[in-house]
Amino acid sequence: MQIAVIGAVECTAEEAAAAETIGYLIAGNREVLCCGGRGGVMEAACRGAKEGGGLCVGILPGTENGNPYLDVHVRTNLGHARNVVLVESADAVIAVGGSYGTLSEIALALKNEIPVFGYRTWEIEGVFSCRTPDEAVLMAVRAARLSPRSRSPPDAPAP
Repeated sequence: MQIAVIGAVECTAEEAAAAETIGYLIAGNREVLCCGGRGGVMEAACRGAKEGGGLCVGILPGTENGNPYLDVHVRTNLGHARNVVLVESADAVIAVGGSYGTLSEIALALKNEIPVFGYRTWEIEGVFSCRTPDEAVLMAVRAARLSPRSRSPPDAPAP
């Protein structure tokens, strides 16, 4: 499964600590962490995932390398349009804090029926508000594992 962690490039120390815990717990559940690949919440989540032995994929807005904790750098050169690629790559989304970019990713996920779990983020109908980073990961992993997106069989080869 792939869990997207979304949040702002500029975040508070509390948001960074929560994102780092979330990344660590995603890795502990043997899930892949996907993010926007930049700093702030994204970098903190990747740092936590790397500490937990996890795999980090960054869906980058330009042609840059992204944060130092990424294992895979997907250089889209799409700017904000890369938010669609990130969200569509996820089986579940965890939002930590965030600004308008995070809001757009939440909207895209909800529009495409991808479950969103929030920790101190936008209060929007459809976003499951979580009291702790641990709860956000537990619920996101559970939702991802139950998602029809993650269970769909590959296309059968043509005869």
